[in-house]
Amino acid sequence: MPSPVSADRSAAQPPGRGSVEALIKQTRRLKGDVVAVRRDTRDDGSDPQDRWQRALYDLALHQLDDLDAHLAQLRDGPETAEAEPAEVPAPRPAPVGAPPGSLLSRVGSAEWNFLTDEASWSGELYEILGRDPAAPALTLDELPSLVLDEDRPKLTAMVTDCLVDGRPIDGEFRVVRPDGSVRTVHMMGEPVLGPDGGTASMWAVLRDVSELRRHRRTVRESHDSLRHHRRRAQTERRLAVELQEAVLPPWRGSLRLPHQGPRTLDLAAHYLPATTGALIGGDWYDALELSDGATLLSVGDLTGHGVAVTSGMATLLGAVRGMAMAGTRPGELLTMLNQLLDATVQPALGSAVCCRYRPEDRSLVWAQAGHPAPLLYRDGTGRSLNAPDGVLLGATTGATYGQAEVTLEPGDIVLLHTDGLVAGHGSTTAVDRLLGLAPRFGTARTAQDCVRTVMEEFGATEREDDACVLVARVTG
Repeated sequence: MPSPVSADRSAAQPPGRGSVEALIKQTRRLKGDVVAVRRDTRDDGSDPQDRWQRALYDLALHQLDDLDAHLAQLRDGPETAEAEPAEVPAPRPAPVGAPPGSLLSRVGSAEWNFLTDEASWSGELYEILGRDPAAPALTLDELPSLVLDEDRPKLTAMVTDCLVDGRPIDGEFRVVRPDGSVRTVHMMGEPVLGPDGGTASMWAVLRDVSELRRHRRTVRESHDSLRHHRRRAQTERRLAVELQEAVLPPWRGSLRLPHQGPRTLDLAAHYLPATTGALIGGDWYDALELSDGATLLSVGDLTGHGVAVTSGMATLLGAVRGMAMAGTRPGELLTMLNQLLDATVQPALGSAVCCRYRPEDRSLVWAQAGHPAPLLYRDGTGRSLNAPDGVLLGATTGATYGQAEVTLEPGDIVLLHTDGLVAGHGSTTAVDRLLGLAPRFGTARTAQDCVRTVMEEFGATEREDDACVLVARVTG
């Protein structure tokens, strides 16, 4: 149908073919880039952020497809209008070759002539509304019969404002097709004024935006899911941090034990959170004065992250403290700890090293469960202690753990750590770098000075997991 023009303004000149062709090339190039980026994204559906990103990519591609088709229409120009017959014009058929779901099949037009009481629909509009092209076009009074009951007042108000007040139509409503499917239609239109200034007709362009709204709804729902996931993650992190802070000794400053006699160990520790994730892991450290005057030193790591793992860590640490206070030696303690993990409802793996220091003879008895051995620094050099047998906690039912003993000297430094100090859990790399700090440890006056040295070496390192360090310096 001819492009209607209001009486008070002239038709705009179409853009140059060359400039539109350049825009089409840019649009298609951009669409190709979006497709390439979309192809590189993960698509396992497990991560809310991934689902939200994919929904945005799909929406962007859908809109770029529409933009491409719109620009192609601008480039090709309007179809040549045929002379109008005296009878009611037949609907213009949809363009040949327009695939179902393409933009050309989703945009239709209509004109209602109030002087002749005639209605004219394009073939695309018949297709959008699911109407038989042989049937007469519906009048404005009949059009609401296709609309959902709750959307009819909206359509009526838009048409009334257009005809009475001359306002442009720009709104959406939902229609029910004969097959029962519901489609969302966006309608834009204006009144066409006659010579006397009255409304002679009204034209409208109607676009099926069902897919567009579906994509936007998917984006909104995936964004809501992502926001919920992040809120839950923040809550879990807060709970994990609070639980961790409740059970671990303070790591800011030196660790102070309520010694009854002379102070024989200078202790300090530090916890290093992961740098590549927000979740709290199951790493722990502990220093506990026992009833017989000995001191328990332990570090460990329960695999995983989150509140459940932090809660499991707190359970293990409580068990370690209880058994140590009861006089259980390190090897037997780890054996019983393995039995505890084996009996839990949720299977878990962990590693640990437990040391028992007796100040009267400066002996350090220790055992390990799949964990890096303690490092001993003496006279400016460092070495890793020879590890007794011990598998990961929770890995084998009925596992037993050996013990080793070493005699310390005044000024010796013992360093315990978990294996997340460097990216990739490089235990060997971390040990080599820690042993390389021996000359600096030799000049350190306190355990806290040693911890500061470790932080200078590892504090800025990117870590995939959290880690902790416990330093004990023999003072007497």
